[in-house]
Order: sequence, then C-alpha cells, then structure tokens
Amino acid sequence: MEIRKIAKNIGKYLLWLGIAYFSMILFLLIMFRWVPIPSSAFMLKQNISAWHHNEPQRAVRYEWLAWEDLPKSAALAVIAAEDQRFPTHHGLDFTAISHALKSTRTQRRGASTITQQVAKNLFLWSGRSYFRKGLEAGISVLMEIVWSKQRILEVYLNIAQFGKRDYGVESASRYLLKRKSSKLNFSQAALMASVLPAPNYYNLKRPSSRVKRKQRWIKQQMRQLGGLHYLKHL
Repeated sequence: MEIRKIAKNIGKYLLWLGIAYFSMILFLLIMFRWVPIPSSAFMLKQNISAWHHNEPQRAVRYEWLAWEDLPKSAALAVIAAEDQRFPTHHGLDFTAISHALKSTRTQRRGASTITQQVAKNLFLWSGRSYFRKGLEAGISVLMEIVWSKQRILEVYLNIAQFGKRDYGVESASRYLLKRKSSKLNFSQAALMASVLPAPNYYNLKRPSSRVKRKQRWIKQQMRQLGGLHYLKHL
C-alpha cells in the first residue's frame, strides 16, 4: 500500500509539473504572438557556450525582421524544402510521419513540420528522445492554436540556423551571401533553404555538389507549388 501511495503522489506531482510547464509555454506563445522574439533556446545555448569558453567569435549573429520585411522568396523556399503541407496541417504532418515509418533507414527523411522545428528551436533542445519529441508535438499543437500560419513562418525564418553563427535569413544573407535578404532571388533563397535543417554539415558559402543538387530540386518545387502565389494560402 505504501508503494502504491508513493506512486500515486509521484503521478500527481508529474501531472501538476506538466500542467505548469505547458501553462508557461502557453503564456510565452501568447506574448510572442506579436512581440519580436529576442532569442531562442538554441541561440541562448550557443551564446552561453561562447561566453563560457571565452570564444566571442562563436557568438550568435541574429537580426529580427517583421513579416513585411522578410523576403517572400525565402518563405516559399523553406516551405518547398521542409514542409509542403504547411498551410493545411495542424502542427503534425501525419502523412509524412506515416511515410517515414514505412521507409527503410537509408530512405528515411525527417517528418518534422516547420511548426515542430519552431517549437524545438524556440523552447527545447536537440536530440532524438521520445520525451523531447512528445514535448515538441504538444507545443506544436498549442502553437497552431495560438499563432497564425504566417506568424509561425515569420518566426521560423528569423530563428532557423543557416550557418555556424548565423540565425535567421537576414543574418545569413548579410554575412554568408554578402547581400541584404531583401535582394535575394529565387535561386539564392533556394540555396539558403538547401542547408536546412543541418547547417553545421552543409556550407552555405561553399556549397557542395549535394547542396547544389538540393538547391535545384527546391527551385523545381517552388515552381511546381505555383511560385509566390502559394503563400496566399497562409
């Protein structure tokens, strides 16, 4: 009986802890519905590491742009590359998940939506544990309820990592492509999207043949989606 009572108390504690955690996330989502986001969990971790090791050259470069100032070519490129059902799903793409589960290990591609990537980058940490994935899924559903699709994409374009130091399309374009993001054409936007979601492995300044192949594929997908007209579905 004593063990059962202890287990019951632990269960209640975990339940209230979960409620408190998601209440905090909900509060932040409501606040960040309009407010520019100053940082993300990933950026904060990198800045702390750079400060701790006294390596300022590893500190994050980041500049927030409002939706009106973001290059729409980049918005279309990341949808084409990462999540073509973004306008219609509710945070989780069960079709992509089903395909990923049925594919072999060598064929398997990630099934994470843009919403899930925002949830992970903004609030969580990297890793492949089921616990983290569960949190990511829960936050993604909350995010889709509180934010519009346009807001989710706006945040993604600002906090996604495109280089070892560069987060967001403005920083990546300015420091890696040597141009303002407002000057990006479709080909350059596709190149930026081609390093996602692994910018530490794929180099935007010196793209490999694999990155260039992905760039060509993304450009083709951008055309097949109907070009910038596709963004009207958001």
